[in-house]
Amino acid sequence: MDAILQAFGLVFTWQVLTTVTAAALFGLLVGAVPGLTATMATALLVPLTFFMDPIPAVGAMVTCAAMAIFAGDIPGALLRMPGTPASAAYTNEAYAMTRKGEAETALGACVLFSAIGGLFGTIVLIFAAPALAEFALNFSSQEYFWMAMLGLTCATFIGAASPVKGMVSLLIGLLVATVGLKNASGVPRFTFGSTDLMAGIDFIPAMIGLFAVSEVMRTMAAGAPSWDNVQVRVGNIFRDWGGMLTRYWRQQIRGNVTGTAIGILPGAGADVAAYVSYAVSRRFSRTPEKYGTGHVEGIVEATSSNNASLSSAWVPALVFGIPGDTITAIVIGVLYVKGLNPGPTLFLFNPQTIYAVFLIFILANLLMIPLGWMVIKLARGLLRTPRSILMPIILVFCIVGAFASNNAAYGIVIMIVFGLLGFFMEENDIPIAPCILGIVIGPILEHNFITTMIKSDGSLLTFVNRPIAAVLAVALALIWVSVIYTTFRGRRAEAT
Repeated sequence: MDAILQAFGLVFTWQVLTTVTAAALFGLLVGAVPGLTATMATALLVPLTFFMDPIPAVGAMVTCAAMAIFAGDIPGALLRMPGTPASAAYTNEAYAMTRKGEAETALGACVLFSAIGGLFGTIVLIFAAPALAEFALNFSSQEYFWMAMLGLTCATFIGAASPVKGMVSLLIGLLVATVGLKNASGVPRFTFGSTDLMAGIDFIPAMIGLFAVSEVMRTMAAGAPSWDNVQVRVGNIFRDWGGMLTRYWRQQIRGNVTGTAIGILPGAGADVAAYVSYAVSRRFSRTPEKYGTGHVEGIVEATSSNNASLSSAWVPALVFGIPGDTITAIVIGVLYVKGLNPGPTLFLFNPQTIYAVFLIFILANLLMIPLGWMVIKLARGLLRTPRSILMPIILVFCIVGAFASNNAAYGIVIMIVFGLLGFFMEENDIPIAPCILGIVIGPILEHNFITTMIKSDGSLLTFVNRPIAAVLAVALALIWVSVIYTTFRGRRAEAT
């Protein structure tokens, strides 16, 4: 109880509340603009967190991400242009409702069930994370090696439409992670005589380049059209809340559970959760023929799922230091900078900080309703901004963020190089998320592999001679076998 009371004292200060509110507005603004992702919003906040205390820094990231995931539904419903990838699964459904004159019903469902899904995922985080942290104290380098392998595998096969392209993206990320002196032997790798590269590839400018700069390049290459091609009047979004809660409570619960389970799985993320839940909703619906014509049932389940996934993705991030998605990958970097190394010991030595993070999750999802309503009312003005004006402004923010990561022009060079790489990958349908996770998890994988080999004097059997490690190894093998079998069976079916 002392830790909980300390957490209340840490959160309910004017500095933290002001920071959380400002981050919420920023996340809503970024998420409501098509093409600007929640990951980009979180990445752009990173330079500002350098000047904050740990609690407001983490609170800003949490709130910004939650708001951006929801706000991506707004342009999806109004213009058929999802603001974030997590909104893409049900964009056609929401836009069909708008064309039928039911925009307020679609957006009202997005606000309500996004908030409920986020709160559900937070509850799971509160109760599951401490128990898993106690369990994780039994982990050694073997278990962390298999956890890292599991995260990379899930990112490749679950988070990508094509496993082959997901593997290509992952290998690019792992290659980037090997650059520099950050290895067990301290030998320079792939530095080509550059002293800057000896420190390795800085994650923040690389990520800003892959997500933000590549999006700017792609948008400007497309000709920078305007967005004001649809005029919509949005009515009272609160009108049918009671009816939707009564009719679709099963879909809401199912979406919450599905999103939470996918979020806990390292490497999946909110966009995967939304697609899976929308497909499940259509599969088990009594009226599947209505899907695609403007039916709110699929929206309820999918939007409940993506926000629940966002909260539960923090379970592996806080307990194991393994990012559940790209957003938690960014936040893990901020935690390290602030001296809050994620892992089971964080629950032992800084419990008040963990409880403060939980409180901020609850606060962010409660703020989503009034602030979401306000942004929906203002959305018409936001979406009238021409891309030719908006994208250069975003590029300036990217340059500032890349420079601020290490106060050197080297960060800007890294950002530009990875911006070109991200543009090339997107143009060839190669997903970016596995690459980012490869950069983050690669050093963890290598460190625990080398540590285990040193402890065992080079014996590979040590990776499976502990019960938990053996279970994780079997789970990994089953995933690989199932993917190979599914791919083989699909090719046989095509040949037939």
